[in-house]
Amino acid sequence: MKTIGIQGIEGSFSEEAAKSYCQKFGITDFELEYLVSSMNVLDGLTKKTIDTGIFAMENAQGGVVIESVEALSKYRCDIIEMFHIPVNQNLLGVAGTNIGDIMEIHSHQQALRQCKDYLSEHFWTRPLIEEDDTAEAARRLSEGKLPKTAGVIANKACADLYGLEILQDSIHDLKHNLTLFLGIKNLKDS
Repeated sequence: MKTIGIQGIEGSFSEEAAKSYCQKFGITDFELEYLVSSMNVLDGLTKKTIDTGIFAMENAQGGVVIESVEALSKYRCDIIEMFHIPVNQNLLGVAGTNIGDIMEIHSHQQALRQCKDYLSEHFWTRPLIEEDDTAEAARRLSEGKLPKTAGVIANKACADLYGLEILQDSIHDLKHNLTLFLGIKNLKDS
């Protein structure tokens, strides 16, 4: 069995990317380790707690993923694959919430960047709060760790997974919102 460490938790775009990667390479016997950050993924590779790492490197709208660049500057690895997946950003909230009730928006810095036009048009007076992961923000909202009047920007999968409602779908600014992901392995495994 292959252990694949990803940047993100269940419902994240990294999870989607990892499943796409496994399908492309015909990997059927795998388990995902939800490591939240690129730094944790590279650390896992170095410590050999995972076989492969998957994390986001750059988005067409949001630009370079700074945390991934910082992680790559601290660790050495081999890049196995560079691939894009489409990223569909959605505004999620607690069931029964109206868009007008939203007092703050939580998400990963990248998601906030990818939706900047939408956010400046609809939420220009509301605080935008950066989280470690889009799916983590959704999970925290569902567990009551964020105010009920908070909205999160995340993958549609998070609505079902965490019992949230899609308040507005496809809120990203670019019509074809692609994110470049890296598949990596330990240098010593070459």
